[in-house]
Amino acid sequence: MKVALIAHDRKKDLMIQLCTAYKAILQEHELFATGTTGTRIMEATGLDVHRFKSGPLGGDQQIGAMISQNEMDVVIFLRDPLAAMPHEPDVTALIRLSDVY
Repeated sequence: MKVALIAHDRKKDLMIQLCTAYKAILQEHELFATGTTGTRIMEATGLDVHRFKSGPLGGDQQIGAMISQNEMDVVIFLRDPLAAMPHEPDVTALIRLSDVY
């Protein structure tokens, strides 16, 4: 399966914990992530992760494009609902696409 891993800044450590705990399962799948999240996952776990651009630079939209083409099977998105996001419209679009597809 193709799995997208996305985490807002204050949730990145939690994403690392999740990927570490489920490394044996995740390594059997094709992993994708936004830039910084993907880099941190790779450094902490050694998992192979295809990295898109950072979320604010279009990474959320790149993952959204895959979702809309039915090229993504699972999205794990650890959001921080209390943090203001300059790219909130991109986040909203990603959530909407995840719900639709």
